[in-house]
Amino acid sequence: MANNELGKVRRSQAVMTYGPGAIIDFRVDNAPVSVVAAGLEQWDERAKPAGLHNPQKTFEYRLQRLLGVDGFRLPPVEPQREQWQESRYVPSLIGVRYPTWLQCPKCHRLKPAGNWAEDPGNPVLYCGPCSAAEGNRNVFVVPVRFIVACEHGHLDEFPWNMWVQHKDDCKGPELLLFSDGTSSGLSGLKLKCKTCGSMRSMDGCFSSDALKGLRCQGKRPWLASEPVQCPATPRVLQRGASNLYFPVVLSALDIPPWSDRMQREFGDHWARLCRIPDAATRIDRIQFLELHDKMGKTPEQINEIIETRSALLENATPENLKTDEYVQFTKPDFRSLDDDSEFEISEEEVPAELRHWVSRLVRATRLREVRAIRAFTRIKPPAGDTDTTRYCQIQTEPKNWLPAIEVRGEGIFVELDLAALAVWEQQREVQARAAQVNEAYRTDWFDRHGTPPPRTITPRLLLIHSFSHALIRQLALECGYSSASLRERLYVGHGSVEMAGLLIYTATPDSDGTLGGLVRQGRSGRFYSLVRNALQAMAWCSSDPLCIDSVQSLSEGLNLSACHSCQLLSETSCEEFNRLLDRAMLVGTPSSPGIGFFSDFMRQDQE
Repeated sequence: MANNELGKVRRSQAVMTYGPGAIIDFRVDNAPVSVVAAGLEQWDERAKPAGLHNPQKTFEYRLQRLLGVDGFRLPPVEPQREQWQESRYVPSLIGVRYPTWLQCPKCHRLKPAGNWAEDPGNPVLYCGPCSAAEGNRNVFVVPVRFIVACEHGHLDEFPWNMWVQHKDDCKGPELLLFSDGTSSGLSGLKLKCKTCGSMRSMDGCFSSDALKGLRCQGKRPWLASEPVQCPATPRVLQRGASNLYFPVVLSALDIPPWSDRMQREFGDHWARLCRIPDAATRIDRIQFLELHDKMGKTPEQINEIIETRSALLENATPENLKTDEYVQFTKPDFRSLDDDSEFEISEEEVPAELRHWVSRLVRATRLREVRAIRAFTRIKPPAGDTDTTRYCQIQTEPKNWLPAIEVRGEGIFVELDLAALAVWEQQREVQARAAQVNEAYRTDWFDRHGTPPPRTITPRLLLIHSFSHALIRQLALECGYSSASLRERLYVGHGSVEMAGLLIYTATPDSDGTLGGLVRQGRSGRFYSLVRNALQAMAWCSSDPLCIDSVQSLSEGLNLSACHSCQLLSETSCEEFNRLLDRAMLVGTPSSPGIGFFSDFMRQDQE
């Protein structure tokens, strides 16, 4: 495809929904154009300067250490600086036409992109004969909806010629794809060779063994590289299928000491300074960079800060990222000493009616989160850091940066009372419900990955996750944000730091992120009514009794009492893909009302 403008995507979409390797549909001059987003090499090619020399970048040092990079590139947007405008340079991202097979909606011909008519400087394709018959009104061809992918992330074209099974004497096959009107399903969609007369319906093409015997070709059209060896059997998917692209995204909150102005002054010098092995050379480098003038400290003091802070990064794991954040939220009398800090919180008094169940309430008036994409998977969602074999790369060669977005907003942190939680977790029926979900989780994990799961689903996780969803649904009614604008961050663990908390915060990078309505709901006087209303909404679902009896759930046992009417959110808001939910952990069931952690609160509130 020529270098033609296709359209625009939001900055956050370029890292999440439409990251490298994702298929994107555009409308250009009212014609459909389908492309696959190109890899990071094309970021350097079309959004110069390359790498971390580009001014559109950001840093989050804990996340950088975990991912092994020196910084993050923001998806390019057109700069406002006059000198860039004068040069007419507009940074952009690249999309490669995919699939390359297209169909004429009028004559039903099916051909590769190179066999259709096009106009110079325009990415759309059209059928020449049909356009001429229409009086030179272009009849645009459309991308086919059938593509081939494998679990290792490779993409290929649907094997049209193999599927139709041409006759042996077929010369110059000409394919047609049309509906014969006998059925609205795939059985009524026919693939026919006009040359030899062979015809076959598309029925059964989506079955897992439809392409049995056909080996994956290892093609990666989003990367400018040769195909790789792949032993997998490919599968047929729809071009817009939800399981065609799962970005592997890691995120971290900016917390002290990384959130202060001094750390921001380091910028991309931080990684290079940390790699200098001896203090004397590092101090010389600090003087050369004139960091001591910017920070108002001596080079020796700055060197000491580097040594102290770099030691904090030694054991960077996803679990430690959250543990460090939890410690900051639960610090007594935390106060930001830096007016420019990206982390500003204030502790609220827990309402007296909730003190038996909630031990800490914190309003986060200023938060910054960085979300970076490291890879993606197809067909099955990522399995965390325990199984990276199915991760598909977004770059040909490793780089010292990854794409990321930063989100600034506000939030509410809630910590449950550990003593009350310990008593509740000992109930046999509570443990039995958690064991039921855990067994379903183990079975699902083993079926997908062939190994035991890396964690155990506990009553605490089900409770805190379900409580988070209940609060988000209620906040959407009371604070003016849509539920899709809010995001959860769960803190659950029994490790070196026992965790039992949740953070609900704004999740969009636009102006909808800092209106103040969310933290206002975290004030002591408002929080009581928020929790009460949220729990009352969980006590009865419009799908009961099917929902409360776990009949309504479609998650194959990974949820119990949870459905779209009471617990489920948009998947962008949920850490667990809308799984591991059970509102009975909050309010109990009609037959066992006492198993809910907040059951006594509900009775107390009704008296």
